[in-house]
Amino acid sequence: MAKFVYDFTEGNRNLKDLLGGKGANLAEMTNLGLPVPPGFTITTEACRHYLAEGAVPDGLEAEVAGHLAALEERMGRKLGQADDPLLVSVRSGAKFSMPGMMDTVLNIGLNDESVQGLAKQAGGNERFAWDSYRRLIQMFGKTVLGVEGELFEEALDALKGSRQDTDLTAAELRGLVETYKGVVREQTGRDFPADPREQMRLAVQAVFESWNAPRAILYRRQERIPADLGTAVNIVAMVFGNVGPDSGTGVAFTRDPSSGHQGVYGDYLQNAQGEDVVAGIRNTIPLQELERIDKSSYGELMQIMETLENHYRDLCDIEFTIERGKLWMLQTRVGKRTAAAAFRIATQLVDQGLIGLDEAVTRVTGDQLAQLMFPRFDASAERRKITQGMNASPGAAVGKAVFSSERAVELAARGEDVILVRRETNPDDLSGMIAARGILTSRGGKTSHAAVVARGMGKTCVCGAEQLDVSAKELRFTAPEGVVVNEGDVISIDGSTGEVFLGEVAVMDPPVVEYFEGRQVDDELVKAVDRIMRRADEVRRLRVRANADAPEDAARARRFGAQGIGLCRTEHMFLGERRQLVEDLVLASDDKERQAALDALEPLQKQDFIGIFRAMDELPVTIRLIDPPLHEFLPDLTELSIKVATGDASDKDRTLLAAVKRLHEQNPMLGLRGVRLGLVIPGLFAMQVRAIAEAAREVPGARPEIMIPLVAAVQELEAVREEATSILRETGVDALIGTMIETPRAALTAGQIAEAAEFFSFGTNDLTQMTWGFSRDDVEAAFFSRYLELGVFGVSPFETLDRDGVGRLVKLAADEGRATRPNLHLGICGEHGGDPDSVHFCHEAGLDYVSCSPFRIPVARLEAGRAALTGNDSDTR
Repeated sequence: MAKFVYDFTEGNRNLKDLLGGKGANLAEMTNLGLPVPPGFTITTEACRHYLAEGAVPDGLEAEVAGHLAALEERMGRKLGQADDPLLVSVRSGAKFSMPGMMDTVLNIGLNDESVQGLAKQAGGNERFAWDSYRRLIQMFGKTVLGVEGELFEEALDALKGSRQDTDLTAAELRGLVETYKGVVREQTGRDFPADPREQMRLAVQAVFESWNAPRAILYRRQERIPADLGTAVNIVAMVFGNVGPDSGTGVAFTRDPSSGHQGVYGDYLQNAQGEDVVAGIRNTIPLQELERIDKSSYGELMQIMETLENHYRDLCDIEFTIERGKLWMLQTRVGKRTAAAAFRIATQLVDQGLIGLDEAVTRVTGDQLAQLMFPRFDASAERRKITQGMNASPGAAVGKAVFSSERAVELAARGEDVILVRRETNPDDLSGMIAARGILTSRGGKTSHAAVVARGMGKTCVCGAEQLDVSAKELRFTAPEGVVVNEGDVISIDGSTGEVFLGEVAVMDPPVVEYFEGRQVDDELVKAVDRIMRRADEVRRLRVRANADAPEDAARARRFGAQGIGLCRTEHMFLGERRQLVEDLVLASDDKERQAALDALEPLQKQDFIGIFRAMDELPVTIRLIDPPLHEFLPDLTELSIKVATGDASDKDRTLLAAVKRLHEQNPMLGLRGVRLGLVIPGLFAMQVRAIAEAAREVPGARPEIMIPLVAAVQELEAVREEATSILRETGVDALIGTMIETPRAALTAGQIAEAAEFFSFGTNDLTQMTWGFSRDDVEAAFFSRYLELGVFGVSPFETLDRDGVGRLVKLAADEGRATRPNLHLGICGEHGGDPDSVHFCHEAGLDYVSCSPFRIPVARLEAGRAALTGNDSDTR
């Protein structure tokens, strides 16, 4: 029979797929001899079975019972034993860290009898026992029974008044337990379950079900975590940080997860349990203060942190509890970090000899590099500082203050920038955190929910701004000196310093952008980025080109490291004042009018190409011949019709209306465009080829590549190629002639098309539209959000290349094209060219280059290096 349960002594950190990250790392720490409470893990396979079948797999309950019996024997106590109870926690733990997204229940095994035994264990400490009992009912009620969590919070707040929760007496907590039981009874129609084994069974099922909780689904979508992994469940003997002042709970990092600097970083909370630190219900103290409170535990923790970092060869995130002076390790994992910290830590570990430079390249991502290129506040700009918090996640964010996730989502959907302001966030705020430009909280530290999630998402975050009085009910917060910020007022937050400003503060390019622009920057982070980028450039096979249509774009692309232009869209050169010339060409009634329009366009095109060739300085430039959706260059049909109908039209308007009606298309994106336009309008492509050739003659070293768009049949390409070759021969210019593969038929007949094409460039924007059968402009807002919710796709196929559909067409075309022409050059010029996962696909598919917007070039360079070093491992998280 399949094995569904593993003791901590049986696993290791390499079993994350089976045991989840938490279970695998608890096992690893156990194997290292660290102080880990004993326990066992129910595998992700059991979760997947439960989610698919609606019931636990056969044999699971017997396995759990066996491991529980072994745990009871080891601890010398039985689960929920009245006079001397064993209590356990039931914790989620997926392969990839999903902080706060799934469920945990502590203190399983408490009831009206065993609470007395727990007090006895703690030397008669009834306050601790009743505090643990009320926590169980609160967590179990919300997590397992679906009771609204605020009902418990309101009862607790009413009892506390202005006091801290630690000020409540044993008698008050006993009364709170009865209140909580009443809430459960009233909301569910049943009593809180007193049977410890039923508590554990229901808690395990609740953790399984939390894998598909809305917040977990949203987080996975945001972080591109596969939906079919499932979560493991860890059942661990309880250790207690809420016994008294000699106990506590904390979170520690072996390095600063915000900056990457080495040192002691973390938060500690005396007389606290479980989620108290990350929930921000009381403000924590810095981890360094633990040395004063409990020097022995602090020293042991420092040794363990060093052991773990050297063992994992990375920043470690650690959760621990101290129970009456005894240190226990509850969790470790490779810690989430900001983009800046990722680059600094990677190079620090190289210098320490823990990893090599190649591994350092794989430790950072293109998405993190993109975050380093976000703007920062201009130091010379006017600003009015209203408070200071903790610099939880760096960046500069400006937006309207909002006080609920729902409002953040609503305004962001309208295109407005918002800052989500809360006392503290919780997992239910995830949608608002994603929608917001930044997050500001008045409570919590660098290990709070807001800080951890923001760092993982690359969101600017300021936490623990204690001077702010945040009222979500009144939709405002009050800052020192009587400053009141209402919902809709603009604020600016600096996640690098923790400062909060009233109004909008101007932003500027960060040092990393200055570095890519070629300016000398003496900055520690820039030096780390430079080391990694240099190595990525050395090892990558894929070249990186730019999508650029103007000399200034081409020049910036070169500064950012472009090795040529992979897509120069000539139709973009005809916007603005030149639009009229294209309109004249399309609507020309005879050869004379058509030639006059072409004669007017050719010198303008020539100058465009001269500027681009000079900017690229002997690097290849792939020029796509004009590919306009025709309606963009014609007068508006409705406006002309109204003019004629109301009698306001001139003779020219009437002539135009007749021509526009003749050329009107129901679906312009699938109409007279690309190669079809060049074949229908004599002289159009010839004019462009001649302009390219004449420009190349004037710029020494120019390397033009002429790309024919929207080809679906080799005969189309042959007709244009014949004319273009004649012009190139006449002008004495060498240029490759190829095509853009952007229709499914072109991909399927690539072997034939390669007979006439010297290169393929995959236009994956249109290829995605045609393969899926929907228009990007029409459908993204219409139903993509629903498709993401349903799991039809995990991420928009316009954002990341659809490997199963579009990707198969690309690979087929690449293979069949090269079978015909072995030296066929292959590239991609759709927007996917700058997407990390898509770059990995292009490497695997054997393409020669990717092409993307200038700003994404560094990202593509880095990911091309990572792809070369990781082989077929396309995980870009």
